[in-house]
Amino acid sequence: MASGISAVRSSGRTDSSDPARQAFLLLRTVFTAAPIAFGLDKFTGLLADWPVYLASWIDGVVPGTAQQAMYGVGVIEIVAGIAVAVMPRFGGWLVAGWLTGIIVNLVTGPGLYDVALRDLGLLAAAVALALLSARYAPARRPDA
Repeated sequence: MASGISAVRSSGRTDSSDPARQAFLLLRTVFTAAPIAFGLDKFTGLLADWPVYLASWIDGVVPGTAQQAMYGVGVIEIVAGIAVAVMPRFGGWLVAGWLTGIIVNLVTGPGLYDVALRDLGLLAAAVALALLSARYAPARRPDA
């Protein structure tokens, strides 16, 4: 491994000191735990008053109240976190798509541009997770 370009051993296993693998594991852990935690909080409201984050035009499109919409959001976030844990190649893109929707909501609704900008950084990290997953969490072959 003198070149430092690849940290994949001849056996096909990755070297635990590989910075890219460490980044993958960090992103996978965070994008598993955070969506699940935020999803659960949609039901408890301990961290925030979530309905105020919902754009009025979205509230007008979805059935029920803004709080009921947040329950649905919570379920989706929990599922996204589990998807990252189990299938990071798919889950990373799922979280990236979900964050795109959150950004659109924040920019077109409550005008929380600072939160939208933070979520843009999270979106970039979710895309990085999905891309790193191609190497560190390859799709399983059906015959394997």
